[in-house]
Amino acid sequence: MNKTITRERLFQKLKDKEPFKIIEALPKNFFDAGHLPTALNIPLDNLKQRSKEILPNKEELIVVYCSNLECNNSNLAQTKLEEFGYTNVLEYKEGKQHWLEAELPIEAIS
Repeated sequence: MNKTITRERLFQKLKDKEPFKIIEALPKNFFDAGHLPTALNIPLDNLKQRSKEILPNKEELIVVYCSNLECNNSNLAQTKLEEFGYTNVLEYKEGKQHWLEAELPIEAIS
């Protein structure tokens, strides 16, 4: 069973500036339009290559998300990262849509 994190817990970790990585598993254009604070973009098709560069510590907490409950990218990213040897990966299943519904902050690349 995949491990998950709630919106509230994720927001608290960000507020507390806890050390962890947030990965948006969507294509770059979606990421550029708006992403969770401090998130990094690793689309699924680049996951193997980019994870080695961006996520060198396989024990570090990593939170993956995509757009909403219908999107399966975060689930696939979590599974693949675990297959690559990452030991502390959580999925924010509800994704960006859920975050925006709570009017929580996002960042965009202009």
